[in-house]
Formats: sequence, structure tokens, C-alpha cells
Amino acid sequence: MLTADDPLPFRPERVLIAGVTGSGKTTLARRVAAQWDLAHHEIDALHHGPNWTPRPSFLDDVRAFAATDRWVTEWQYTSKGTDEIMTPRAQLGIWLDYPWRIVRTRLLRRTFSRSILRTEMYNGNVEKPIWDWFKKDQDETILQWQTKTRHKWDERMPQVENEFPHLTIVRLRHPRETERWLKALRRAQGAEAGSGASTAPPKRRSRDR
Repeated sequence: MLTADDPLPFRPERVLIAGVTGSGKTTLARRVAAQWDLAHHEIDALHHGPNWTPRPSFLDDVRAFAATDRWVTEWQYTSKGTDEIMTPRAQLGIWLDYPWRIVRTRLLRRTFSRSILRTEMYNGNVEKPIWDWFKKDQDETILQWQTKTRHKWDERMPQVENEFPHLTIVRLRHPRETERWLKALRRAQGAEAGSGASTAPPKRRSRDR
């Protein structure tokens, strides 16, 4: 497993971004897509139909983009079967393993903003009003979901490394590390373009946890 200070041994073409809800997976996916000229497939938009109902074609849509050569997406819905489709095809996993105070604050800020502004997200869906959170018959809120899944990736990553040994994983522990990592990648990409060097094929590199 690589850190923010390890050079990436290849330029990946298929990327998964993991992290607890609120860590900034989608924002980073867009930046990675722009930096490496990849197609970003926002997996929430594929999953949620009108009224937050799951789309029947969800897994078929995941299979369709995973079969292409160049993409980045959020590493989600693994319990619904996406791991069997996306992970064998991916070359790089980016794990946003940020402190709890950061991801909690980010999610609170994002959720309140979307709720107050009634921001449309996927297929006409909007965040439920804040006052609905306090109703006795409410569904699980996104804050409750974040708390419940807080340690999901700490528990899953050892299994992922065993099941998918081809996958290079970069663990980023703070937004500052992510910025430093992206900056280093841009420098390396610029140096590669200046030298006319070709992109090296993917190689597996491991690092003790």
C-alpha cells in the first residue's frame, strides 16, 4: 500500500476512490478525471432513480462503463455487487482515510447546504428537509449512515489487498496529503511530457501497512 510520499509507478487508466461518506470521493474523482483524461462515472447517479429508488439497470450500467478502457468512479455499493464488476478491472484504488472530525464536518456542511437550497442531485432527487430528520418514522439519515459505516474501509482493505493483488492502493490520510499527492503527480506528468517518455505499463508495488 502506497502513501502520499510514494511515487506512482504508472499512470492508471481505471481508478476507484474509496472513503467514508463525506470524504470527498466525487470531488476527487472529477479532479483525477481531468488530470488523467478519464471518464468520470458518478456511481450515485447510476444507482438512484426518481424518489431515491434504485434503478433496475444499475449493475448493467456499471458493467458497461467498467468494460471500457478509461474511467474513474467512487468505490461504492460493494454489497450490491459492484466489487465483482469494477475491482477486477481497476488498476488503482485511492483510499481517502481522513480524520473523523474532517469527514463529519464536510458531510454536515454539504447536507445542510443541499437541504436548505433544495439542490437537485440525481434524477430529480433533492436532500430531505432538515426537520424531517427528527420525525419518529424517518428513514436512516445520511449522518446515521456515515456513523454506521465509519470503519468500513479499515476493515475491508486487508481483504481487498488479498482478493485483488493486481490493484495498487494509495492511502491518503488528510486533505493536505491529497493535495501534495496530486501536485507531485502533476509535476511527474509534466516531466514525462517534456521528456517525451512513454507511459509505463502497470506494475504492482507493495508497502507494509
